[in-house]
Formats: sequence, C-alpha cells, structure tokens
Amino acid sequence: MLLVIGGHSRNIGKTSVVAGIIAALPEARWQAIKITQYGHSVCEAEGDACHCAPSDPLHRFALNEQKAPDCTDSGRYLAAGAARAWWLRTAQGNLGHAIPTLRHLLTQATHTIVESNSILRFIRPDLYIPVLDFTVSDIKDSARMFLARADALVIVGGRVGEKSEPLWQGVPERWLHKPKFKALPPCYAGADLIDFVRRTLQGNPDASADDALLR
Repeated sequence: MLLVIGGHSRNIGKTSVVAGIIAALPEARWQAIKITQYGHSVCEAEGDACHCAPSDPLHRFALNEQKAPDCTDSGRYLAAGAARAWWLRTAQGNLGHAIPTLRHLLTQATHTIVESNSILRFIRPDLYIPVLDFTVSDIKDSARMFLARADALVIVGGRVGEKSEPLWQGVPERWLHKPKFKALPPCYAGADLIDFVRRTLQGNPDASADDALLR
C-alpha cells in the first residue's frame, strides 16, 4: 500500500499526521519518506532558509536514510515506529529525476507512507489524504493541483462547515466534499482516520462508504 499525506501549507501538522498513523498501525511496518523541494536556499517556494540542496550541484536530488529517532521529520517517523525512514531532497521542478530511485524504494516495503503533494505528478497512491487548516489562507500550487484527487481530508483548526472556511483561489467548494477527519492536537490521527486507513490496508479501499464524516 502507498499512502500519501499532503497539505496546502507549511507547519499545519502533516508530519504529526504521518507519525500518528505510523504509531497507530505498527503492524504495517511502514517505510516512511519525507520529500522536500528547495529553491534559492529555501524549502519550497515560501519556506524558511535551509541546507537541503545536495553538496554536489551536479546531483539533481539527495536521498538519505534516517538512522535514529530525533526531532527531524524523518526522525519523528522512526520515533513513531516506522521500520525505515528516508529524506529525499530535490530542487523545485526536479522531482522527476528522483522518481526511478523512489520507485525502487517502494518495492522494498509492503507499506509506504510519503509526506508530499508533488509525488502525485508521477505516482498514483492507494490513498491520498491532504491536511487542511481553514484558518491558513496560503495554498501551495501542488495542493491546488491535486486536491480534487483526495480520498479524504484531515482538518486542523476551525470547524468543517463554518462559513469561515476559505475558498482558496482555484479550489472549487465541491473539491472539499470528501470524508473529513478532525485533527485535535496533540492527537493528529484520530480513531476514525486510523480506521479509514486500516480498511485499505486490509484490502477494502471503499472505506469512504462509511460515513465517518467530521461533525
């Protein structure tokens, strides 16, 4: 199974959702992959200063396996119980160069969870679940591009159905008509979300038929 967790902006809880799913479903022995895109020494278009770029500018991407739990995103995956964790970095627009290596990684595990939106340009997952915070007006181009393909949504902050929900430019309201699961920090992966993912793990991809909508 390939599960992709995306999101429309930075710092809205994507890694916490990934870690929560890993911790709640240890039987999956997840391989977890963090994908970071950088440009002009920042993570993503509006990110903070970083050192993500490979030391050799001739290399289009860098891939490192996380060896021990720590406070990094990939370290948090291991702390949550992932069998293996990786950090893939690539310049914006260059993710395609890493796809053959990424596809090979996917063959090395029965179940993989990836934190990314842009991977959907190249690979179709079994589940795509973006994290949304309706109190944050920013939206990544990658999130806008793929939100219609979401199988479910994880909602952080605010309440679904409130008139305060932003209708982001280029995002029709109908795209938000998906099964929705509330993230209540510090628990970003509640029982309904875990059950939704578990059903796909067990070979029942029609988990969305169960009306586990956020109320």
